[in-house]
Amino acid sequence: MAAAASVVVAVGTATGLLTALGGDDGGGADRAGPQASRSVRLDALPVSPSPSSTSSPSAEPSRSASPSPTARRATPSPSPKRTPAQQEPRPSTGLYRHPDSQVLDWVRAHPGDPRQDVIASRIAGYPAAVWFTDHTPATITARVRAVTSAGAAQGRVPVLVPYAIPDRDCGGHSEGGAPGLDAYDAWIDRFAAGLGSGEVIVVLEPDSVAQSECLSAGERADRFASLARAGRVIKDADPAARVYYDAGHSGWHAPAQQAAWLKQAGAASADSSDGVFSNVSNFHTTADEVAYDRAVLDSLGGPPSLGAVIDTSRNGNGAPSDGQWCDPAGRKLGRAPTLTTGMGRIDAYLWVKLPGESDGCRGEPGTFTPSYAYDLAR
Repeated sequence: MAAAASVVVAVGTATGLLTALGGDDGGGADRAGPQASRSVRLDALPVSPSPSSTSSPSAEPSRSASPSPTARRATPSPSPKRTPAQQEPRPSTGLYRHPDSQVLDWVRAHPGDPRQDVIASRIAGYPAAVWFTDHTPATITARVRAVTSAGAAQGRVPVLVPYAIPDRDCGGHSEGGAPGLDAYDAWIDRFAAGLGSGEVIVVLEPDSVAQSECLSAGERADRFASLARAGRVIKDADPAARVYYDAGHSGWHAPAQQAAWLKQAGAASADSSDGVFSNVSNFHTTADEVAYDRAVLDSLGGPPSLGAVIDTSRNGNGAPSDGQWCDPAGRKLGRAPTLTTGMGRIDAYLWVKLPGESDGCRGEPGTFTPSYAYDLAR
């Protein structure tokens, strides 16, 4: 990819849950088999949220890793100054917080670390997405079911990220995925079989549309057909599932170009889609993403019910002016995850990438890096 994308590598144990290991300050994650991983004014975004007594428990963190150097360049954006209003906590309404994650493992293992309180309250206490990144057909249904059933038991909404498309990340740092589209289609069938009947948000394959320029026209058409099928399969399996498609972010493709690809991938059809997602693992401001996503949706067409979800995990100070994408300094937490944005056509603010998981410069790609997390949260 030529402009910033999300890039995520996630790994986990045989149960699909993330675990901690190594890292620059004793944090990090192992690289084992299968993996699991809103109403406010835009001029007063809470950059460093704190959990309230009503906040939901952390969906498994996104194991974001670094993309290739050409991949995740965040485009310039001014860095707003933090004000007292921006530091006010916001509740995480209705989202499921997965009890196993790299950040929670680090918090439990480092009770005496001077950074522990800040990381625990401002990151570990919030719900984040659960990533499924490896092609493990034999276990994927059970791993998905473990997350969705736990969310249903709490009456909360899990955020799941299937990330196994073939030729993932165009061979970059997050390369991998299923061996072919037939295998991917079968994997998605098994993924969908674990969803149950409760409400769930599915962030379908970050980078799969915005980064598709690396494919030939024929390969792109085949990928888009599989993505459209995936959305239909997921919504057929669980009519309460909400499926969102990859819109890249506001510093990447023009809205009309992105919408044209999204339409081919099924994002304009209510049979497969509830809308689009943007800014995964990136830094662009919420205001920029709101404007961009609305422009994409306008170009996309489809039913008026289509909306957008925005990754706000690291965008509190906007994108760095030098275009740095790999663990750039000076970034802060963005808006707390919530299903209540108060913004038309914006369905949720989510932490799709777990804050503190490295892009590959402050720590190993996809590992929890306490020093980075602390810098984001303080």
